[in-house]
Amino acid sequence: MMIWTEICKKYKDKWVLLDDVRIDEDNMQITEGKVLYWHPDKDQVYKNALELRPNFAIEYTGEFPKELAVML
Repeated sequence: MMIWTEICKKYKDKWVLLDDVRIDEDNMQITEGKVLYWHPDKDQVYKNALELRPNFAIEYTGEFPKELAVML
């Protein structure tokens, strides 16, 4: 397990596949998780996510690209 700030520092500007995710319910932000896979290309991360059980999250550790839409 790593806290979110450590994940962002270690995997700067990468997409990360997280398991065992902890979320701050007040602001709906990830506070910690276990990094299972990371890659600069989100499509590669999604391919790996298909093999996991439903308890995972995919996040980007940098600023979101302006052309990217976010769905909740």
